[in-house]
Amino acid sequence: MKQKTLISLFLLPFFICLKAQEASACWSDLDIPGATLLSIDSIPAGELPAHVRVVLISRPAVKSHIRIEVWAPLEKWNGRFIGAGSGGGAGYIDYNALTAGVKNGFATANTDMGTSPHVDSLLFSPQKWEDFGHRATHEMTLAAKAVIRKLYGRPPSYSYFVGCSTGGQQALMTAQRYPDDYNGILAGAPANNRTHLHALFLWNYLQSNKNQENKFTRQQIESITNAVLRTNAGKDGGYPGDHFLTDPRMAEFNPETLDTCLTCGQIQLLKLIYSGPVNPKTGEQIYTSIPLGSESAGSGLFEQQNDPIKYHFYPFRWAFGSSGFDTFDFNGDLAKADSILAPILNANNPDLETFRVAGGKLLMYTGTADPLVPFQDAVHYYERVIEKQGDEEKTQRFFRYFLVPGMFHCGGGPGPCSLGQNISSLSEDSDSNLFAALVKWVEKGVAPQQIVASAYDENGNVRFRRPVYPYPLFPHYIEGTNPDLPESYRGVVHERGKVAIPAGKYLK
Repeated sequence: MKQKTLISLFLLPFFICLKAQEASACWSDLDIPGATLLSIDSIPAGELPAHVRVVLISRPAVKSHIRIEVWAPLEKWNGRFIGAGSGGGAGYIDYNALTAGVKNGFATANTDMGTSPHVDSLLFSPQKWEDFGHRATHEMTLAAKAVIRKLYGRPPSYSYFVGCSTGGQQALMTAQRYPDDYNGILAGAPANNRTHLHALFLWNYLQSNKNQENKFTRQQIESITNAVLRTNAGKDGGYPGDHFLTDPRMAEFNPETLDTCLTCGQIQLLKLIYSGPVNPKTGEQIYTSIPLGSESAGSGLFEQQNDPIKYHFYPFRWAFGSSGFDTFDFNGDLAKADSILAPILNANNPDLETFRVAGGKLLMYTGTADPLVPFQDAVHYYERVIEKQGDEEKTQRFFRYFLVPGMFHCGGGPGPCSLGQNISSLSEDSDSNLFAALVKWVEKGVAPQQIVASAYDENGNVRFRRPVYPYPLFPHYIEGTNPDLPESYRGVVHERGKVAIPAGKYLK
């Protein structure tokens, strides 16, 4: 490892580098192949506990440039390490995650995934695409563990990865490719079927812009969601007064019932959006659609029909350059993009046997009202893992999946969307905190049976609380009880599957 600058460290009894004047020699043998150590800062206690901040650049390939930061407490380290995920096209260090980890006694690491200064800087850069797809997360993990060994004189007792969206992709990719990196993984709204998720964005955009007169207003989109809820709320086990669906797979909706507020062209457009992207030549399903009841959510139909840059066409810009996509062919063009990108970006492999044998535990969660990474793809991935394992019970011994009613993308929404899914909400309460439940499962062998999730008002007060269960269990309201209380619900098994199934070539 190369070393560019070094700032002296605090003198602490447990420190391997005991004397500041010896620190340079001590850290010079830090063995992280291909990495450059930029700085080591000792941060005194203040708003945060005293901690060390280590900044590195990793170059596993010639064109790689992966930024990594590791923050580690100088006092009261709890013996654990957290790898924190990113979001969108990455290209930044998530200082909120690093701050939250250190505050809670964790050594914590984050990476820009090699896409700084911006995801579009990776045009014609296959090595950097591979960094984004899987390599940067592994490099971050190796670097962090090396720093921890040097700093504390031992490896972490337990290692955890926590991420949502792109962080969910990182999570599943890590379980599939690097099964020994983490003891426990928390994967939220995983964008693991990356190229085909982006095909959904492009599909919705192109269908909506074929005829500008067919584009929906915000008011029309609100009316669509309201009609879906009016027809279906409470019929899937939820409380009849809910303004969200508990299980959209059970919902039924005919866009033609909205003919008083939509034109014929808009009704046909809505049907195309609900179909999800389809290969025009073969008729094969490419990916699922946005869920019923998510149309008016943030990042929903209005945004997806109006802002192609925001909605992540970057994989196709990587594959084809920066040209427009008005004539994109969902047969030939998608096949070309998949041939280039799918092997390094998509985390679709259902074979988690090596992760299971290594003793790893995986919790996955998605929101039923998430239009950005639709839950249906996660359902199908989980079903394929069960098929590969050969048994649902065997799968649930190491991998459990929580579907959160009415939650938007990674959080927010009208449902019980707060369940300790973020590093910033770490707590010791495993009954209402997904991460705490993961720690308890990994370290004590107690698998989570339910999580009591909360919904808050704009002032931070609890509106209601509701249990969520491992799929295929869903919360069912007990008639005549108080719908705001978690004890007013019981877990009921719903039929498994029941989602659009992409053709096999779109699962690679």
